Amino acid sequence: MTGWRQPLRLLVISNVSSSKFSPPLRCSKDLKVQRKTEQDLWFSSGQMAAISGIRALMKVPHLLILQQSFRLTPLQLASTRHCSGSNGLKLPSDTENKSLLENLSLLGVDVKMVRQRQPGVLRKAFTNEMGLAQFLQEKGASHKIIASIVSRYPRAITRSVEHLEQRWQLWRNVFNTDAEIVSILGRSPESFFRSSDNENLEKNIAFLILLGLNSKDLHRLLTTAPRTFSNRLELNKQMVEFLEDICHELGGNDPEQFAKSIISKNLYILIRSTKRVKANIDNLKTFLKLSDAELLALLQGHGADILDLSNEYLKKNFKNIEQKIILLGCKKDDMKKLIINYPMILYIGPTTLNSKLDCLLNGGITIKQILEKPKVLDYSTQNLTERLKELQRVGYDFEKNGINILDSSWKRFAAKIEKLSDLPEE
Repeated sequence: MTGWRQPLRLLVISNVSSSKFSPPLRCSKDLKVQRKTEQDLWFSSGQMAAISGIRALMKVPHLLILQQSFRLTPLQLASTRHCSGSNGLKLPSDTENKSLLENLSLLGVDVKMVRQRQPGVLRKAFTNEMGLAQFLQEKGASHKIIASIVSRYPRAITRSVEHLEQRWQLWRNVFNTDAEIVSILGRSPESFFRSSDNENLEKNIAFLILLGLNSKDLHRLLTTAPRTFSNRLELNKQMVEFLEDICHELGGNDPEQFAKSIISKNLYILIRSTKRVKANIDNLKTFLKLSDAELLALLQGHGADILDLSNEYLKKNFKNIEQKIILLGCKKDDMKKLIINYPMILYIGPTTLNSKLDCLLNGGITIKQILEKPKVLDYSTQNLTERLKELQRVGYDFEKNGINILDSSWKRFAAKIEKLSDLPEE
């Protein structure tokens, strides 16, 4: 085995192109051919070995880029690590690849995190960590970002450079710069590396563009709900057709626009099941006793935002709102009006919502004022508490001036408080 490794190192270096570091692909389907080629080279004349050595020396200058960035030695760069697809061969089930572990450590990867997240990667015989590092570096990723990406989504090292190039180009059809993509990968590496099906990604992008989503919508989908593009195309089509059918049932006259509007407002809708969405629509209609026209208007508005909630969570929150509102002396019609005007209230869990309402009521605000201006519930209990204390300090009169001041940015609120503090006392 010792005699085998040294010429193989020369072979690996000789395959590095002058323009890009791209370790030789050793995908499982090419393994037998590749091994046969290596054996032929090994048993060939000494002249061939010498030529391989010369080629290796000719390629060294470009490898120095990676060496300088990650502080690697030439011998480390000439490692016998290879590249494979996600179905690459594995070592015995309880054996980690020592060569891979060394390379990951050199790249600054948190190996402990890798073991926690995707331990099977460490037992693969063929990976592409150096090719991935060089690829991302060329796109503008820093050493720190590359290490973070691999630490949090280890399977990234199983992607070939060819696959990465194809996927990157598809993303560039949506984003304007490489820097934007690098930024997303730094925050959520899974969004880029989770799926290995580039063809499916391309089809999903084409389908959503055909539906009428613009580049801004696609940008938001890729950054917020990337699993949309990992879905089988048929699943996304199924949801769109379902939404169009709902529009028809409720008497709408533009089902395509309805579906587009729902998806634009709720980016998670395509990664939920039609069963969940249908149950939520049915529950809204039943809970609020809505006509078809009222339900259609609600869904075309902010009601779309709550369609991805779990059915049980929606029911629990609705029941809590009903109990709390009635306890405060309101009627069911008041509750209906509240939810139609501010459906996001159904996103707020019982404990949090009750805490916010009690905070406002204890601060001198009436339930009638809250019903008229429910967006004050967007703010955290702590934020509301701090604002109410400041307003109390300057003698703010809610009955006279209303509660609009609570629904403002902290900067505008602070400026208003400063202005009120400067007023002479009456």
